[in-house]
Amino acid sequence: MGEFRPLTILIVEDEPLLAMDIGMMVEDAGHLVVGEAASLDEVEAMRQEIEPDLAFVDIQLAGGSSGLDVSALIRRRWTATIVVYVTANPRMVPADFAGGHGVIPKPFSRNGFMSAIAYLGQGILAPPPVASRPVDFIAADSLTKMWAPAQA
Repeated sequence: MGEFRPLTILIVEDEPLLAMDIGMMVEDAGHLVVGEAASLDEVEAMRQEIEPDLAFVDIQLAGGSSGLDVSALIRRRWTATIVVYVTANPRMVPADFAGGHGVIPKPFSRNGFMSAIAYLGQGILAPPPVASRPVDFIAADSLTKMWAPAQA
């Protein structure tokens, strides 16, 4: 089935209970939360060294900041990080995903979120993922193309 190592994951969510729930699911899946933030300012203040493999980013954040701006910062600072928006407003994500790699719409089930983590983990560690894409995860064309050459 391929290699497994814990992924390093950044959570950017301004609702504390939801951030805690996502963090617990990440850890239950065997991965490591390397940072939590509620706004663009908090992500800007993070150390460069955390180098997340994956970031779950809400669109509407504290202080009026935008997850789209957070995504741009993440992609500049940690260029290999896969950015997945977790939002109740998937229509706010531009057609090109603004540098992001996918969307998990809120509300989501624990099973759906855990399936998305497993799918993304497979794709990050040994692309392409062996599992089918979960119905709760909308992949950006850029992610599909990134993993496509490995399918040949």
